[in-house]
Amino acid sequence: TLQSLEHCGAEVQKGNAPEERKLQRLFRSPEASRLIKRCNDFGAGGVSVAIGELADGLAIDLNKVTRKYEGLDGTELAISESQERMAVVVAAEDAPRFIALAQSENLEATQVAVVTEEPRLVMNWNGVNIVDISREFLDSNGAEKHITIEPEKIRPYAKKIPADFTEGLKALASDLNVCSKRGLSERFDATIGAGTVLMPFGGKYQMTPAQAMAHKVSVEKGHTDTASLMSWGYNPFIASESPYHGAYLAVVESIAKLVASGAAFEDVYLTFQEYFEKPLKDPKRWGKPLSALLGAFIAQKEYSVAAIGGKDSMSGSFENIDVPPTLVSFAVTTEKAANVISPEFKAAGHKVYLLEPEYQADGIPVAESQIALFGKVTALMREGKAVAAWTPGYGGVMEGILKMCLGNGIGFAAADVSLDTLYGYKYGAFVLETTEDLGEGTLLGETTEEAAITYCGKSVCLCEIQAIYENKLEPVYPCNIKQREGKPPVFTAESAPRVHSAETFAKPRVLIPVFPGTNCEYDTAKAMRDAGAVPELFVINNLTPAGMANSVADFAKKLENSQIVFVPGGFSGGDEPDGSGKFITAFFRNGAIRKEVTRLLEVRDGLMCGICNGFQALIKLGLVPYGRILEPDENSPTLTFNTISRHQSRLVRTRIASNKSPWLMNTQPGDIYTVAISHGEGRFMASQEIIDQLAANGQIATQYVDLNGEPTYDVRCNPNDSACAIEGILSPDGRVIGKMGHSERIGENLYKNVEGQYEMGMFRGAVEYFR
Repeated sequence: TLQSLEHCGAEVQKGNAPEERKLQRLFRSPEASRLIKRCNDFGAGGVSVAIGELADGLAIDLNKVTRKYEGLDGTELAISESQERMAVVVAAEDAPRFIALAQSENLEATQVAVVTEEPRLVMNWNGVNIVDISREFLDSNGAEKHITIEPEKIRPYAKKIPADFTEGLKALASDLNVCSKRGLSERFDATIGAGTVLMPFGGKYQMTPAQAMAHKVSVEKGHTDTASLMSWGYNPFIASESPYHGAYLAVVESIAKLVASGAAFEDVYLTFQEYFEKPLKDPKRWGKPLSALLGAFIAQKEYSVAAIGGKDSMSGSFENIDVPPTLVSFAVTTEKAANVISPEFKAAGHKVYLLEPEYQADGIPVAESQIALFGKVTALMREGKAVAAWTPGYGGVMEGILKMCLGNGIGFAAADVSLDTLYGYKYGAFVLETTEDLGEGTLLGETTEEAAITYCGKSVCLCEIQAIYENKLEPVYPCNIKQREGKPPVFTAESAPRVHSAETFAKPRVLIPVFPGTNCEYDTAKAMRDAGAVPELFVINNLTPAGMANSVADFAKKLENSQIVFVPGGFSGGDEPDGSGKFITAFFRNGAIRKEVTRLLEVRDGLMCGICNGFQALIKLGLVPYGRILEPDENSPTLTFNTISRHQSRLVRTRIASNKSPWLMNTQPGDIYTVAISHGEGRFMASQEIIDQLAANGQIATQYVDLNGEPTYDVRCNPNDSACAIEGILSPDGRVIGKMGHSERIGENLYKNVEGQYEMGMFRGAVEYFR
């Protein structure tokens, strides 16, 4: 109720990404994972569910459960949500080793229960059993319950077709279900893991949304071309009129999006997310989830596709407000990354076709026809005849054409087709950009050099429709803030002769510290390993003073035998000015570590690099631009919040300004590379005097540039509004580099929907320096 908001608002758990990352590392350990017999994640229900489901007989000591807040009673300890925790079962003799493995990943691990032979769930608090229930009773789900259900008759769900093409297009572009969500999407890291096959937005302007997620299967060492794909389907307006049809078409839409992204139909599986109003004891309210589940079940049978998981809730009511009947279908499969294609139009002069299945009278595709169409579309893609694809959803064919145009600024001239064809529902159909005449399907039109969409003599400029498309949510999720006046200078330092370390190493050792919140350690290690180095991840343990002291001593010792220190990106309790930058700098200022870093750089000809969060640490330490650890003052360069006031995750272009560094020895000034960025506090700031000194010394490594290769303040290209468009800087001798862009996030068949040169030879350069 409205009143409950006043006293329940703080009860929802807050996520803890640093703890989640530690869990990922622990579960990735072959030794740790082989010790685990069963596991459960904590969430709703807390201890009672996460631990209570693990075995038939359990004795749980609630006093041993670690807690964030003191003063919780037994009931609160038993049922409170607790995010980023895992309950695991291991053999009694393996418990000490498992706890040690957890501690090596800077994780708390506590034995809180034992599996018992008697099938009862027992919870003890302060020496008293406050829960003692037989498993037989728990498995029975209590007393039987019965309800009468009355599904409503199916109502028509036809879509209203606009009378005028131009006005219809403008209304479509501004529809909340169609308009750009880029300002929201860019708040989430799209390239973490260095496996992103399709960026959320493609084309040179990064404007065409992908219809499916495509990401390579994570492999710590070595490489794979196998990608995992996931898509979704749901139309709340159809579901509101007919939950049965809404659920059935959600299945069709989710599968079609995978096929439109290049995946074959044969190995698709589903999972459902269901959300309905509180049914109470109203037979008609109960009829909505029944109808939806029936529609989803019939779709599964007709397509021979199984749902292998899901989540449901019947709590979607707030006073007199009910959610629409919601059954979202998620489709998942695997496919070779080389086969994945993206929806943005690729070139002018191509034909655009609509291929449709047969439809029943109620608009449901005929399953046999739909399955045959899936195979036909896949074959056209494999043969190279279909180079872009979109499957229509809520906005029909016209939504697809609009979004396919925006990515590369390619126009579209419509053929003689009806407005119903362009704006009506066409679930299960495909809009294909083809390199030749197909001789089948409906010819929708062709792509054009002119950046406009034309229909029956009417033309709408892409710039006009793009403004409508993007501005709808601009006040809520800003994308295109006003940029500062003027153009940044172009910095160019003369190419430097190659330098080499006085000592040679066939495989230099790279020490990679892993702080709480670091999330790029695996990507960094793989990039260095591929270049010929030997990377070592070193987890910093700060759970106890003794753990911290041991980490300092061990890290300093390992520094003696390492040639490179690489500080990767990540976040720890928030980013600068209040987060991990301070923790990392405090660690490196420790006397023993500071001494070894100084020896590495000044005596042993070693190298250092910091990317993103690591760059923040290096600049606060003084290692860039000064080449040594020192105390900052009010005149020191710094990194601060992006002027757009939010996290930015996208691809940007950077220009090499200076290659006076072993890291950049494989580049030339003027070379342009595309790089992934993901940060909220990456704005480089320094006085003009310092910037002039850096430029004169050749210490400005890279600059953000636009599509013409010119430094810019445009937020789409210079995502943080860095002074003079500076993306990376060097120490005076070039052996220390700091940069915001994630140059470690590289690999074959990545970012297929955004063309660019991603490999800059940065890691090879570091290795070659020692050979």
